[in-house]
Amino acid sequence: MALANLYPRLTSFASLQAAARRAQRGKRYRPAVLAFNANLEAELLGLQEELRSFTYKPGPYRQFPIRDPKPRLISAAPFRDRVVHHALCAAIVPPLERGFHRGSFANRRGYGSHRALRRFTAAAARHRWVLQADIRLYFPSIDLTILRAQLAAAIGCPGTLWLLDQILANGASHGPALDAFPGDSLLTPLERPRGLPIGNLTSQFLANLHLNALDHTLSALHGVRAYLRYVDDLALFADHPEPLQRARRRLEAELAALRLRAHPVKTQIRRCRDGASFVGFVVRPGRLRVRNHNLRRGSRRLKLQHKAVLAGTLPATVARTSLLSWNAHLAHGHTWRLRRRLFISLPYAADLP
Repeated sequence: MALANLYPRLTSFASLQAAARRAQRGKRYRPAVLAFNANLEAELLGLQEELRSFTYKPGPYRQFPIRDPKPRLISAAPFRDRVVHHALCAAIVPPLERGFHRGSFANRRGYGSHRALRRFTAAAARHRWVLQADIRLYFPSIDLTILRAQLAAAIGCPGTLWLLDQILANGASHGPALDAFPGDSLLTPLERPRGLPIGNLTSQFLANLHLNALDHTLSALHGVRAYLRYVDDLALFADHPEPLQRARRRLEAELAALRLRAHPVKTQIRRCRDGASFVGFVVRPGRLRVRNHNLRRGSRRLKLQHKAVLAGTLPATVARTSLLSWNAHLAHGHTWRLRRRLFISLPYAADLP
């Protein structure tokens, strides 16, 4: 049954106050956060009035490119909009996430990339074949007309749907089409806005919701023994290649219905014993190692960080905190000797690995 009557609770002062606390975690001393907190009660009351009078308009995104781990355009919303995003997600995520497929691992509390890696490794050890698929340009390609219909089917609260529509419209693209589909005309890109801004809290959740029906469909196909998805990377396991060949055709049809495409190079059926790459690791029988590309990128970052420590521009305590994080990530693979070799010359890496 569609969720109803969410908006009064979502826009309450207590909800917005709690959202502001969550939005500023780890960012309390940034200028925009300090300015908001300097007049906190008035800011929250102003937001509440705009939301309840349906005059709220999201501000422009600050966009910047990143190249690690791959080139992407990140969109950062103004802080007051991030408060609204947190309040919205607190209202809609818990009830809607209960219907998510248990093989969906991204951006969910208690899931994550490392749990997905363990699931992938276990499935690769039990089954002989895997279909790995990647959705081409997933976030920029999400069709907002389809996403709005999915939201309307799941949420029966007009106010919440109005707020979602404001957020979606603020991040939509009307540029040239990324892919053409049967029946499209030259006007289709203008008639069908698309794209979720990478970096938004709401985008992470909506990207999961958009593919939830696909998760359930693919996992239920005859012959598919295990299924998981991390954002736009999918893996289906079977004991013979024929079910995966059928699953690939079904996947491509389901994606086309969502106006999405599978990546032609990254979508492949292979034997599990030949090894497969997933969330930065290469999974082989009895062995789990870091992808060469990820290792080179991490090593470069480690060298730059060490130079900054020697130059006095980065405190050793900060460098160690970063190192502890990377060590914990690498420890999910068979990497003890690798970590020993990487860290042995670093004075702030004492007792690692």
